[in-house]
Amino acid sequence: MPVKTFDALIEAREHDPFRMLGLHRDGAGWRLTVFRPHAEAVAVETTSGWQSLSRVAATDVFQWRGAAAPPSPCRLKVEQDGVETVGHDAYAFPPGDASHDFYLFNQGTNFQSYRLLGALPEVRQGVAGVCFRVWAPNAGRVSVVGDFNRWDGRAHPMCSLGAAGAWELFIPALAAGTLYKFEIRNRHTGGVMVKADPYARQFEKRPATAAKVPAAAGHAWQDGDWLARRARADWLHAPMSIYEMHVGSWLRHPDNRFYSYAELAGRLPAYLKDMGYTHVEFLPLMEHPLDESWGYQCTGFFAPTSRFGTPDELKALIDALHGAGIGVLLDWVPGHFPADAWALAHFDGTALYEHEDPRLGKHQDWGTHIFNYGRNEVRSFLLSSAHCWLSEFHIDGLRVDAVASMLYLDYSRKAGEWLPNKHGGRENLEAIDFLRALNEMVHREFTGALTIAEESTAWPLVSRPVYLGGLGFSMKWNMGWMNDTLDYISRDPIHRRFHHDKLTFGQLYAYSENFVLPLSHDEVVHGKGSLLGKMPGDEWQRFANLRVLLTCQMTAPGKKLLFMGGELAQGHEWRDREELPWNLLQYPFHAGCQHLVRDLNHLYTACPALHDQDFAADGFAWIDCHDAEQSVISWLRRARDGSVVVVILNLTPVPRRGYRIGVPRPGTYRELLNSDSRHYGGGDLGNHGALMASDQGWMNQPASLTLTLPPLAGLILAPADSG
Repeated sequence: MPVKTFDALIEAREHDPFRMLGLHRDGAGWRLTVFRPHAEAVAVETTSGWQSLSRVAATDVFQWRGAAAPPSPCRLKVEQDGVETVGHDAYAFPPGDASHDFYLFNQGTNFQSYRLLGALPEVRQGVAGVCFRVWAPNAGRVSVVGDFNRWDGRAHPMCSLGAAGAWELFIPALAAGTLYKFEIRNRHTGGVMVKADPYARQFEKRPATAAKVPAAAGHAWQDGDWLARRARADWLHAPMSIYEMHVGSWLRHPDNRFYSYAELAGRLPAYLKDMGYTHVEFLPLMEHPLDESWGYQCTGFFAPTSRFGTPDELKALIDALHGAGIGVLLDWVPGHFPADAWALAHFDGTALYEHEDPRLGKHQDWGTHIFNYGRNEVRSFLLSSAHCWLSEFHIDGLRVDAVASMLYLDYSRKAGEWLPNKHGGRENLEAIDFLRALNEMVHREFTGALTIAEESTAWPLVSRPVYLGGLGFSMKWNMGWMNDTLDYISRDPIHRRFHHDKLTFGQLYAYSENFVLPLSHDEVVHGKGSLLGKMPGDEWQRFANLRVLLTCQMTAPGKKLLFMGGELAQGHEWRDREELPWNLLQYPFHAGCQHLVRDLNHLYTACPALHDQDFAADGFAWIDCHDAEQSVISWLRRARDGSVVVVILNLTPVPRRGYRIGVPRPGTYRELLNSDSRHYGGGDLGNHGALMASDQGWMNQPASLTLTLPPLAGLILAPADSG
């Protein structure tokens, strides 16, 4: 062949390297062509021994001709830098037939495309290696580059798979942990980019950004019983108290190193079980380059962050949590991705995962890109990410971040900065379809798994089934409850009587969705202070206010979420660069708050009346919501079995003696919890553990009792034969 035949190969512009590289018929004989930049010599193993290839002119192309074909697949001996290596020729392994999988991928319905694209260890023709595939439809050439080929884009050009828009190359004998990226030449501009694999299963530690060839899964799951119980669970009526957690700052070593997944497995399950939590929710554990993003600006949608260890070590942590009876939720961010040039942004030189028009594709608040939910391959990518975490890592649910930013085309945009949908509206129709498809997939394929929306607007039917016109989420964060309650509790008690409606208004919509009541990380960052820091008054009053807030949350209808550190009554706002201030537990007020959270969790879980009808109006009734003048509020919680508890909150620092409230029936009532107990750091004012209710009707109830209300405190009572 003339030298110019190889120009596209030598200049790294070749889209079909198999047409010239590898073994081909040459008249009555055979021709082997090898392109090896940096090689001094190349030989091929034939039936008669090793035979040298000839260099073509002054190029790095080597050729051999013979009457009989070498044994298949061809083995090469390459001399480079004075070292000889023997291995199989990558171009002896043409692309396989994955047309059906790519058909589904291009249709937006391949929910397991992580088993199609990326770096996939496999065996071809009896040879172990790695099949690399990447979607880059506007590329003119794509190469695999890595530490195995000097990051030289000429060395391993991939083969275009045509209409699928994807590229493939099988490279033999690459070890697990080998670093790699894709070098992409745009076919329109000729520009060359080096990109991380969108489907990478593992990355090197930041600030480095290369992907790693994954090792074979080595973790043997032990959570079969847990998954079976999850599949049978009636989550609508089950207790759910979630500990929201940032892995990097829960605990740190004395030198401020992170605790690893493996180290957390030895400590976290026991802590959560002792504290009475049913679930832990991790801030995103997907790979991300910037610590300060807390994982919400993700670059590795299929890869656990390497900050804390390996994928197998994360699986072992999740397994240990399941073994302790703790469900695992994971924050997941399909709403946007960062603009880092080495990641998804303009992946093949065009707006591939995002919109080209900044009115659709740029997130104003975070400087990130918005996914193009109308592109089928992007839908397959995102749905596959969700599937991967639920399938490969046994996650019990996804809390979907920033859903409101996905639903509205004008989210955080001024007039003229957004484009309406085809009907002229502000709704992002493609995002709505995507969210529905996500929820249908999760509920169909992962029985008992949950999806939870962080959605801050009044969008209807977020947690109602798709077949009823809803978005299909299991639950939704109740941001209205959070904002109103924190606004109320942060006010001086002398003014609270003027804002009593902040505590009562939520019942008007409390059952329109399946709500989670969050006191989340968003409320203790960016200058908002800690929960304790929001409380008014002197030291005693601030702690008492925090205790009554936590009692209110745990007794109101809805599932519960508390960000880590809240149980310690942390004084300063959350600091992601250091561990929680565990040393505070040496002080009685802080230790008392942790004790209260523990007791509230265990009581909530053990008492059906406090959780059985969290999402049903039948589970709640006001006793008195009108005593604004004294800032006292009281209600009933009921279970389907007829059991009941009484909740009374006194939201001023004034003790109320001889306070009469209505109750469902006469008889003895037990004081299940008093947030003013000395065990929690309170003044221990109360009712000596039991009260007697008479048959005197009061507040539209058939019976009543008279009790002492401690200052800034909550009481939980139950009939002696109930609760």
